Amino acid sequence: MLTAGLPRDARLRRPGDFAALRTNSGRAGGRCFHLRFRDNDLGHARLGLAISKRVSKRAVERNRIKRLLRESFRRVRHQLPAVDMMVMAREQAAGVPGAELLIELDGLWKKLLASHAAAPEPLKRAGQTTTIER
Repeated sequence: MLTAGLPRDARLRRPGDFAALRTNSGRAGGRCFHLRFRDNDLGHARLGLAISKRVSKRAVERNRIKRLLRESFRRVRHQLPAVDMMVMAREQAAGVPGAELLIELDGLWKKLLASHAAAPEPLKRAGQTTTIER
């Protein structure tokens, strides 16, 4: 049976995957989110989430943000390049309505597509860091 959820192979699950994104990765940001990304050899995009208690003390609010992030990624993941990415929420994300968060996430995915298309191929393979201005 086919489900509409996010499959296991589309998620970052190992601590080493998250650590690699912290050390050598490209960056993009917005008002509510910060994105770190790097190329992978899997042929598809993978998502990792880092939503800390600093964003909101209430688990209900953090879970709402995670649900919105997963849904937004699920909709565009087939259009994204083969990258591992980690999305971190900023403190401002807690009070923002869901529709506005989805609009900002769409902008982040577009920044990712634009930066990946603009980077020269040798730099992509070498794992060089790319920073996208806000």
